[in-house]
Amino acid sequence: MIEDPENSETDMQRADHPRESLSSDAEIRKRNIKTKREPGHRIFVNRSLQLDRIKFYGFDMDYTLALYKSPEFEELTFQQVLETLIELGYPEQIREFVYDRTFPLRGLWYDKLYGNILKVDAYGNILTVVHGFKFLNGHEVRQMYPNKYITVDDRVYVFYTLFNLPEIYLIACLIDYFSTVATYVENRTGVIYGQNILSFRAIFNDVRNSIDRVHQRDKLKETVCENIEKYVHKDPQLPVLLDRIRSHNAKTFLLTNSEYWYTNNLMTYLLTIYADDSKTIKRDWKSYFDYILVDAQKPLFFAEGTTLRIIDPATGSMKLGTYAGQLQQNEVYSGGSCEVVSKLIGSTGKDVLYVGDHIFGDIIKSKKQKAWRTMLVVPELNHELKVFHDKRDLFNTLEALDTSISELLRSFDMTSNHGPDAVSKIKHKIQECTHELDMNFGLLGSLFRTGSRQTHFASQVTRYADIYASTVINLVYYPFFYFFRAVPQLMPHESTVDPEEPMHFKSWGDETSESDTSDHRRSIHGQVTASTPRLNHTLPIQTHPDLPLHVTHDHDDDGGDDDDDDENENENEDISTTDPDIDLNLRSRITYTPPKRKVEQISSGDNK
Repeated sequence: MIEDPENSETDMQRADHPRESLSSDAEIRKRNIKTKREPGHRIFVNRSLQLDRIKFYGFDMDYTLALYKSPEFEELTFQQVLETLIELGYPEQIREFVYDRTFPLRGLWYDKLYGNILKVDAYGNILTVVHGFKFLNGHEVRQMYPNKYITVDDRVYVFYTLFNLPEIYLIACLIDYFSTVATYVENRTGVIYGQNILSFRAIFNDVRNSIDRVHQRDKLKETVCENIEKYVHKDPQLPVLLDRIRSHNAKTFLLTNSEYWYTNNLMTYLLTIYADDSKTIKRDWKSYFDYILVDAQKPLFFAEGTTLRIIDPATGSMKLGTYAGQLQQNEVYSGGSCEVVSKLIGSTGKDVLYVGDHIFGDIIKSKKQKAWRTMLVVPELNHELKVFHDKRDLFNTLEALDTSISELLRSFDMTSNHGPDAVSKIKHKIQECTHELDMNFGLLGSLFRTGSRQTHFASQVTRYADIYASTVINLVYYPFFYFFRAVPQLMPHESTVDPEEPMHFKSWGDETSESDTSDHRRSIHGQVTASTPRLNHTLPIQTHPDLPLHVTHDHDDDGGDDDDDDENENENEDISTTDPDIDLNLRSRITYTPPKRKVEQISSGDNK
């Protein structure tokens, strides 16, 4: 889903073209293609968002402001976790494992019972099953999942974040190793060697604990800081973005789970400006933020949270006691909760735009708990866009094949005993086309789909991320008055019925003929007079609700009550006089049919 077209900075000035009326859909699409930003700079929209309503811009650090380089950072993590597993007693041979970035994909599920890596759609239907490096066929899948369906529970772990990529690949390597080496005998839920049993759940727990141990020991982070240019991407537009936000009277805050010492190292590299001698600090990174919170422990931060403490930047140590004052610029705070911090900075919820990469810890929780507006950073998006663009003909073929099945079956009903033979051939062609499309993305296909079916990850992005982009830097290419407008979404009954097709049926509850019904139509564009029935001994009663004469609520507006008066003052302004390209005379007559009531019963007092 995409934003309404606007010109980028060179595009912010209108293109020199004749001011013509928008007379056709084809003409509109043709003009939109010319004015959109290039795909790599675009922000995509799930829910409409007005940037001029945002008072606070919040940022995660890891994989958001500090984008780790791939595959260098994953390889480093992979190797350090391998060493930790060997310390736990895993065989020395696993040192030969080499990380392959084309295999792992975030959004995958791990079945702890059977040791399978699953790719699942939005509803829990299984799309792909991999055991180690073996892709299971349909028969093998149904032996373990009879309905090819699974739900999230204690048995399932969802790999939400980019930090999970080396973990996914390492689990696959281990299961493949234990399944193929003759020393080990595999059963449905684990492997047996001698008198010992190693379950697939235990393998997962060992890898998960080793990942945590690597991060807790700080060896991984210390290695990153020692060679930061190798592992962290530095974008010169990041300080420009943060300064522009604050120059437009909005406030910025950093909210990260990382410790202060690590945050300080990464943000110094990304933002701190040095004098010519490269030793004297000309501008400290903390000056780019109004508030800084580290050790946030998200997603706990969005629930009960932890104790809010102030940190001494000189020593990195926390001061004694709970901090209860106002949050100050250039100070660093540890922990806290969303509820407490919101009160201290004066946020109401929807005036915050929080940018993060973790679909669960950053996006889902902030949306559910505080109704923050959300922007998801998806670094994989550029690869997804490129492949989908280059192989769009394959997706078009899938759509055509789906449509051909519908066309073949259109003339059949319940009296038919046999369907056309061509359907099975078309289904086989759909499978081949889906596989070919998936393999262009990677071994496990696209992050967002398998063929024409969207993944579980894609459904979460659609539901919880108001906007999303490949990098936070893409905000630079939009003005601060920008209105990110979501594309209207049609349900199947709205999108598949030909608008020219006549409707030869009556609506549910429609007991009158069209001639009778038309007498009861009421329109805001026409005056309808009707005698109000009265009870014998009471004041007049209203038999049906009035049709609102004005807009009562705008679901796209996140502003406060004070903004309503300003909008009402300008509601009658003729926008077409300032921009002839915009035609506002598109509204059709609005009609409303009130429920029929028997006036005789009301008048006699029989109001049952």
